[in-house]
Amino acid sequence: MSIDVTLYGKGIALVTVAGELDVETAPELRNRLADQIRGGHRHLLLDLSAVPFMDSSGINALLKAHDETGRAGGSVCLVSPAPVVRRVLDLTGVSLTIASLDGVEAALAHIGEGTAPH
Repeated sequence: MSIDVTLYGKGIALVTVAGELDVETAPELRNRLADQIRGGHRHLLLDLSAVPFMDSSGINALLKAHDETGRAGGSVCLVSPAPVVRRVLDLTGVSLTIASLDGVEAALAHIGEGTAPH
């Protein structure tokens, strides 16, 4: 799994995840997301377009980030989850809790911010 971070606007981080998100890789994602929140990025955009598989550990990492950003006055928005991942999110009800949009532009608009990376 690889994780890349791009900063957008004040307090916004786009976190691009590639590879399987499972019991072995979810702790790394949880740590990276927690680092972003501690660093003052209260809005996390998680690009899951290159995640072909996600198990309950991955779901747990997303929900933990959602809770932590909420306590910081922010939010998590999922960007373009792959179809299999979107299905898991729908079946588990996560899609009712965490917004999921197609594309970074739509996610930025959802949180009311501009589009230029910093």
